[in-house]
Amino acid sequence: MTMNMTRRVVMAAAAVTLAFTNPAAADGHQVMDEINFLIPGGAGGGWDGTARGTGEALMGAGLIGNASYENMSGGGGGVAIAHLIENADSLQNTMMVNSTPIVIRSLTGVFPQSFRDLTLVAGTIGDYAAIVVNTDSDIMSMDDLLAAYRADGMAFAVGGGSVPGGLDHLVAASVMQAAGEDPTAFNYIPYDAGGAAMAGLLSGEIRALSTGFSEAVVLAEQGEVRILGVTSPERVPAFADAPTMMEQGLDTTFVNWRGFFAAPGLPDDKLAMMQDAIAKMYDTPEWEEVRARNGWVNIYNNGDDFRAFLEAQETEIGDLMKTLGFL
Repeated sequence: MTMNMTRRVVMAAAAVTLAFTNPAAADGHQVMDEINFLIPGGAGGGWDGTARGTGEALMGAGLIGNASYENMSGGGGGVAIAHLIENADSLQNTMMVNSTPIVIRSLTGVFPQSFRDLTLVAGTIGDYAAIVVNTDSDIMSMDDLLAAYRADGMAFAVGGGSVPGGLDHLVAASVMQAAGEDPTAFNYIPYDAGGAAMAGLLSGEIRALSTGFSEAVVLAEQGEVRILGVTSPERVPAFADAPTMMEQGLDTTFVNWRGFFAAPGLPDDKLAMMQDAIAKMYDTPEWEEVRARNGWVNIYNNGDDFRAFLEAQETEIGDLMKTLGFL
């Protein structure tokens, strides 16, 4: 099978060009007293960085008075989703960060809920994916990684901060497929969120890691990992030394959306305030600083646009997972 379908499906699933808007500029007026960010994974992962970066920008711009953060791992994100649903009345100021995995894990039955059980606030950013290795590794490029994999087979472990069949696994599978390998045959090791997966790489438990680009950049700048390839069409200014998959002959691109959800039954006025705060955030220098250092792509779709996007992604991701043998 060629990469044409995989590339089309993954790009459609990311849908970064979908539903762009022009949010109003922040005028210094505080929109909400506080927001509690619920993070369905451990510290150091992409969800954690997105929630904390958003809170930092909202507070710095004066759009909210206070931001707090709660990491709640477990069940592939299902524990946090269940907590938000079961405690809806007492979590009126809570926004849960999530991304493509909420669709993937619902499709695979990792948890019984879906985005339809929550209040949809907004899609906010896109984050490319990356394959990285420890800086002590003798693997210097994607060609080197593929050669090592072909030599070692199942002894060559690739890790990720998601369950088997989850986002990091799908990205690695797409890369393998682009290289002409069986996308379901390599040894994938799952970890609970990106921070734990990165620790597995640094300790030598795995040879390579599939992760979010923004997560990889932090440790690459500290000299702890080497970014072998990024799933962007062109090099990302946030870390321009990192080559793309495309320039290494691997015809695959991907960008993972991230956004926010609230408790079911959230009053309309509360939802409007959350959406207003996020919309106004985009034109602030505080947000641009956070966005640029993470290499994120700005997106914004809320309300019916966000719901339509998620429904379309559910179909596209489902097709991709069937193609790769995960459904």
